[in-house]
Order: sequence, then structure tokens, then C-alpha cells
Amino acid sequence: MSLKLGVIGTGAIGQDHIRRCSQALLHSQVVAVTDINLAQAAKVVADLNLTAEVYPDGHALIKAPEVEAILVTSWGPSHEAFVLAAIAAGKPVFCEKPLAVTAEGCRRIVEAEEAHGKRLVQVGFMRPYDEGYRALKSVIDSGQIGEPLMLHCAHRNPRVGENYKTDMAITDTLIHELDVLRWLLADDYVSVQVVFPRKSSKALTHLRDPQIVLLETTRGTRIDVEVFVNCQYGYDIQCEVVGETGIAKLPEPPQVQLRSGAKLSNAILMDWKDRFIAAYDVELQAFIDGVRAGQVGGPSAWDGFAAAVAADACIEAQQSGQIVRIELPERPRFYD
Repeated sequence: MSLKLGVIGTGAIGQDHIRRCSQALLHSQVVAVTDINLAQAAKVVADLNLTAEVYPDGHALIKAPEVEAILVTSWGPSHEAFVLAAIAAGKPVFCEKPLAVTAEGCRRIVEAEEAHGKRLVQVGFMRPYDEGYRALKSVIDSGQIGEPLMLHCAHRNPRVGENYKTDMAITDTLIHELDVLRWLLADDYVSVQVVFPRKSSKALTHLRDPQIVLLETTRGTRIDVEVFVNCQYGYDIQCEVVGETGIAKLPEPPQVQLRSGAKLSNAILMDWKDRFIAAYDVELQAFIDGVRAGQVGGPSAWDGFAAAVAADACIEAQQSGQIVRIELPERPRFYD
């Protein structure tokens, strides 16, 4: 039997997920959709030739008897209310990041899920499902390079739009590293400092770009992450782990190597969706399979909370230029 899904939000990522669940993944069926723009939601249903009802709002969709699980892909500030409503209804929910726009909002979700007594929430951090990151974690966990001492990382975009602001380098961009590096190291952050090199002439007047985020973990691993969102040349994700006895690097995405015009070259991707398209498929299939098996897995509400706490500290460090402590409460045994 297919898992009957309701999707809240039919913007770009919502449409992609609806297409995946309807056309590419196994054992799922989108039976309900909604959006703040109901005409758009109806158009998506028609364009994808779905047999799905358009509900007037997300809360009505969550309550619908035919909806067995929910995907939240709406505007970020709406996520908390919809996830809490799904938990109250006892329905599994996949929520795109952010889980909530504040750490306190994430904490409320954690507390609600704990009170329910069973994991219902998976957060849409897709990098732990990326083949390259999984290979890198396998090397770290195997002990082949000894204990990790340092990580050198980069998150580069060709360019960003007029609405992108300096703090979004944390909340919209670095947030993926804040999640995946915790997962890679199985370690939490204890401090952060943000420094700003010389500003790129390609950056908008209101935007400080690039920036370097310096993190320290509980076990003393030091991490530097370059965030450069106007690099021009491509979408480029880098991660190098320096261990006691060796170095491991995140593999480059598979590309055809060319020998042409007296040059040896490899293409560089320009779009983040192309870089992680397979990971999106794998993460949603994992959610579907987990719900059907009776146990949601993947990045948890606690992971969403931990990322939000770290992000708040990073923004404070942006503004102060000082080293800021990251104080994460002890993880509840519920999430062990």
C-alpha cells in the first residue's frame, strides 16, 4: 500500500517534492495539497495530473482522515505551527529546514514530540543522504585517518539575489554545514567566531561577503567554513578532514573529464539542486520507508534544535566579532 501524503506549500521545493513522491519514489501517493496561494496549489495538481484534493489551509489538510503523513514545504515562519499540529494529530511529518525560525520554537517541537512518546519528525537536512558525505563519514568512522583534528570547508554560490542579507549566510547557507558536520563528527559545537575578509566587489552593497566561520567542538576539533555566496564560478561544496594519520576529502560530484582545445577540464555545477538532487530523492524515500515501517528516522527535531542554537550563536558572533559560546542542553535520551 502507498503512503498517503499531504503537502503544505507548493513553491519550488514543494513542487519538486510532489513530483518526486508522485513520479520517482516508491510506495507514496500525494492525496492532498495546500498553499497560501490556492490557485497555484490547484495548478500544481492539474499540471502533474494528480488525484489530490486542494485544502483551504495546512491545518485542514493535517486533520484530513485520508492524509497519513505530511510534508511541510511552506514559508519558514509557518513551519513550527504545522509541525506542532501534525504531532498533536499523531501524524509523521517531514519538515523542510528550518524546523522553526527560532531555537525556542525548535525546543517546543522537541518537547511536543517527547510528550507524544514516539518520533514523528524528520527535518529536511539532505546532506547526510548525499553519497559523497556518506563515503566521507565511513572513512572517519573506520578510523583510517585517526581522530579528526581539523576540518576545512567551503560553501560557495555563484551569486545571490537582492533579498539576501549577511545573516542569511548563516540561516540559509551555513545551516547545512552546521547540521552535517555534527553528523560527520558525532560531536557538538562549543564556540564560534565569525571573521570577514576583504569584501568581494561582486557582493551587493548591503552584504558582507565572503565570511569565515570558526567553530570548536566538544572534543576540541577545529572547523573553518568559508561562506562565499558571490564566487561567480559555480556552486562548490568542499570538506577536508585532517586526521591524526591522514586526510579525507569530500568527493567531487561525478563529471565527464574533457580533453579539448589544449585543455584538461572538469565542469563545475552552477545550481545547488543539481548538486544534491539524488540526496533529495534518498531522504524522502527514507522518510516514506520509515513511516511505513512504523519508525521515523533521519535528522531529528533535536538535530533541528541543535542547528538553530548554533545558528543563533553564529549570528551573534557576526555582529560582535567575538568568540561566542554555544550552549546546547544535554540531549534527551528520547533521541539516543
